[in-house]
Amino acid sequence: MNPLRVIVVGASMGGLNALETILSGLTAEFPLPIAIVQHRSKSPRDMLAVLLQDHTSLTVREAEDKDPLKPAHVYLAPADYHLLLEPGQCTLSLEPPVNYARPSIDVLFESAAESYGEGVMAVVLTGNSADGARGAARVKAMGGIVLVQDPHHSESSKMPMAAIASSKIDYILKLEEIASIMIDSCRLREGNKNGER
Repeated sequence: MNPLRVIVVGASMGGLNALETILSGLTAEFPLPIAIVQHRSKSPRDMLAVLLQDHTSLTVREAEDKDPLKPAHVYLAPADYHLLLEPGQCTLSLEPPVNYARPSIDVLFESAAESYGEGVMAVVLTGNSADGARGAARVKAMGGIVLVQDPHHSESSKMPMAAIASSKIDYILKLEEIASIMIDSCRLREGNKNGER
């Protein structure tokens, strides 16, 4: 089993609080890049990166085309752009919306699965659409790990429930549990690579 190489996260309605909770549980030494699609407005006053940076010691930034992926960095899909992951870097796209959304969670998850295979962890959070379900299934099909926020503890349960229905999910968790599982999964995969028990 290969080590994890990237974490991808999708959120919609209620996502700001969920993202703040998760990122606050990760230290500046977190070993992986994290790419996030949060369904958001096209307003030039959108302050998502600033709001999230206030809750984490990771480096939070809006992704730019061809940005290199670095450990302990959080890459946000810019408003009205799809965010895709290629080996070692981000790519932005103005292709049509998917599931009525641009950025689309499915687009992020599927590109990560194609580029990193079993080295992907996908996290589906609160939201009022089915975006992310198809992408989560693709991550699982490629050998990755999928975490889903417990629908019963989500501001909006539709997106987590759609992901759960799409494939065999590895973890269904309360928000407060997700960061520790992300950390433990990094250690477990790295330990398996090194032959540790």
